[in-house]
Formats: sequence, C-alpha cells, structure tokens
Amino acid sequence: MYLGIDIGTSSVKALLLNDAGNVVDTSSAEIPISRPRPLWSEQKPSDWWTATNMAVAGLDVNKRHKVRAVGLSGQMHGATLLDKSLTPLRPAILWNDGRSIVESADLQAREPDFVTKGGNIVMPGFTAPKLEWVRRHEPEVFAKIHKVLLPKDYVRLRMTGEIASDMSDSAGTLWMDVAERRWHAPLLAACGLSENQMPTLYEGPEETGILRQEAAEAWGMERVPVVAGGGDNAAGAVGVGVVDEGDALLSLGTSGVIFVAGNKFRSNPGSAAHAFCHALPDRWHLMSVMLSAASCLDWACRATGTKNAETLIEKAEQDGTIAGQEVFLPYLSGERTPHNNPYASGVLFGLTHDTDTAQIAQAVLEGVAFGMADGLDALLACGIDIKSISVIGGGSQSAYWGRILAAVLKRPLFYRDGASSGPALGAARLARYSQNPMPYEDAFGAPATTNVIEPHDADMDRLETKRKKFTRLYGALSDEFTGASNG
Repeated sequence: MYLGIDIGTSSVKALLLNDAGNVVDTSSAEIPISRPRPLWSEQKPSDWWTATNMAVAGLDVNKRHKVRAVGLSGQMHGATLLDKSLTPLRPAILWNDGRSIVESADLQAREPDFVTKGGNIVMPGFTAPKLEWVRRHEPEVFAKIHKVLLPKDYVRLRMTGEIASDMSDSAGTLWMDVAERRWHAPLLAACGLSENQMPTLYEGPEETGILRQEAAEAWGMERVPVVAGGGDNAAGAVGVGVVDEGDALLSLGTSGVIFVAGNKFRSNPGSAAHAFCHALPDRWHLMSVMLSAASCLDWACRATGTKNAETLIEKAEQDGTIAGQEVFLPYLSGERTPHNNPYASGVLFGLTHDTDTAQIAQAVLEGVAFGMADGLDALLACGIDIKSISVIGGGSQSAYWGRILAAVLKRPLFYRDGASSGPALGAARLARYSQNPMPYEDAFGAPATTNVIEPHDADMDRLETKRKKFTRLYGALSDEFTGASNG
C-alpha cells in the first residue's frame, strides 16, 4: 500500500494505492484561505499540517498500517519562510497572490537569467518576486529567513524533519537552472538569497527522509520512506500517465492548467507559458495556467444562490443554450497565460432581463473553456505537438463541461479511471515506484479510459464565433485592468 498526500489550495487530499496500482481509499480536509487585502492570498502553514493529519485520519485504518512509502504533491510557488528554529515567520504567500507586480518587473529587468536559465518571465505568482516583496516591505522578516520552503515541503519537514524538495515544484520558484535541474546562484542572489537557504533537490521518486515516530504512531503506520514527489501539476500528470513527449493533460481545479510533457527543455517566455522540470528524471514540461477555473463556478454559485457547482452545471445542461449571448471573462484572480495581467478581473457581459441562472452558468463554463484555449495556443506556439489530452481535477466529473471544452479546444478529451483523484494519485505512484522500480510504461502508464468526448462540429462552429467575441471583449477592456482602483 502507498500513501499519496496532496497539499491543495482549498483542501488536503490523501489517497491509498495498492501494489496493483489501484486506488482503494481517499479522504480530504479543508484549508482556510485569507485575503486580507486586494491581490493578497495567504495561508497559515500550521493549517496545512492540521488538514494533513485530518485527511490521513480519514483513511481506512486497516489499510493505513500496510503503507510502505509516502509521496507528496502540493500547490506550487507558495513562499513559506522559516526562522532558525524552523518556525514560520509569517503566513505563506500563495501562488494566486498578485501583490508583487512591481517586484516582478524589476527582477525581470535586472536579471536576464530569469529567462535564459529559469526559462520563464517573472510573474507575481512565482516565488521569487514574493521574496523580493518581503525584502522591500517586511525587511525585519526577511532578515530572519533561514529557509524558504514550498507548501508540500513544509509538510515534509513536519513529517520527516528534513529540508528537501523535488525538481518540478522547485522549478516554479524561478531560482533554478531548469535545463540543468539545479539551483542557480545568480537568480537567488537577485532576491538577496543563497543556496544555503534552499532545500536539497531530489528527483520525484527519490527518498527524502523517514516518517517521524510521532507521525507514524498518530497515523497508524510504520516509519516508512517519504519520497520527493512533485508540484501539483507534475504529480497530476504522473497520475494519468502524461510523462512522454506530446502527452498532455487539462486540469480543472481551483486553477486551470494545460500541461504538456517533453523529453527536452523548451521555453517560450514571450507567450507567458511556463517551462519547468517534470517529476521524473530527464523530463520537462510546458504549462499554461489560468488562475481561476473551477473556482469560477464557486463564484457563480454564490452570485446566483445555487447550492453547489454540480447543480449549476445541471441547470446549464438542462437549458441547452450552448453559445448564448452572455460572455464571461474568468479573471477573478487576475490572469497568467497568455495575458500575464494580475489586474485583470472577471466580467459578465451581455445581460438582459431574460438572463437567468442557467445562462450565467453556461457563460461561466464557456468562459473558462475560452481561457483554456488561449493557453493551448500559447503552448502550441512553443513548437510542441500534442498527441492526446487527459482530463483531471474536480471539473473532470462533468461530461457536459467536457463537451464544451472539447469543442473549444477542437480536440478529443480522454477521461481516465481515478482522474478525479488528481495529484495525490501521482504522488502515490511515485512512492510505489520508489519501492518497486519497473519500466515507466508499467509504473506510470495511462489508467484505463472511462470516456472519450469528441468535439461536435455544430458546437465548434457556435463556440468559435463566441470565442472571437470573448477575445474582442478582453481587448476592449484591457486598458481598464490597471489596478488603479487598488490604489
């Protein structure tokens, strides 16, 4: 048995995988998020650990004691700052925090290695500009920083006592030479940091430590190895077999991601696509990221008084008005790919007296799909060929949303057994491989296909027309997304 733990943005998910590679149990626990000021998004590291213990406790105790290894995945980019006693100095600044706009631009202008070695343009979502913000605005905190960790790696510290990370998650800090898979001193120095303040780097399946006795006793387990794991998107890719050249996934979680695996390092920073290490050795990936995907449905539920996202999608499907006149720009937290605009905001356009909950729901589903299509275009511009697209994340459970996405992306979507398990499945697979090495096609092959959604010609025609309107609308409003209202 193998345990995968994913430190997500809204919850921690724990998953048990048996020796045959089948999911046998899952559990989750929610995590609160704090947004104390406009553009800010923070969490207390202690809440990750509390939720981790709750999620693991929710798993079958009779299966837990058979666990042989643990794998970790988690939300990327979060700046977790520890003092010499390894105590957090402040709440962690999360991936969807947009406060470091000025710092991003300054780092980009000052250090060309962010593009040439880091492979990415500097955006507020990444870890590096967050540390530069802390250096400028909270110098007393910055002066006390002993270690900088990512969210899942803080949980690893609590589990094992070790300061360690994996290649895929650490590549998202912007402090790595991504092609060479190592920390890059000039990029750290640009933020006033050194390699001594960074965790030791490991490949995803490598062991990073042993579960502490107190944790093992609390979880009803032996003191088993904890492997490096991966950032949430890389681990999610491992979970659905997206590990070889041209394999792709579409993730519909809090954020929306299109992820393409490759056997060499590629980058095209001008497209705002991300170029990172994969969670397996000698593999890299390209990624487009939209900051609000399934979270847009949560907003629509609150706005319309709808019970939950499933009910909202059912209303849209029952209405049957694909490509109505309402248009939704899904930029509730700003946007990364392709706009790199943290000031972009959500817009619901084209309302009339007849607009009801079903039509708002339809517009939101379409708007997220249009944003994903913008990201796909950015990846294709990097020169990679996409063979197939697997769907993961909570949004993968809706076949109707899949119909919209397939039509907008103009590609079939493959739904895999256990795909809704997401990154926790990949983390467990990496743990399993660490104890039982085997050919990659056996260890990380794509799970069985449960459904394939093909794009329909009529849907493609209607939605292509509406996507053009979506694009024009952003262009018309882009000058208004300046942050002036934020002071």
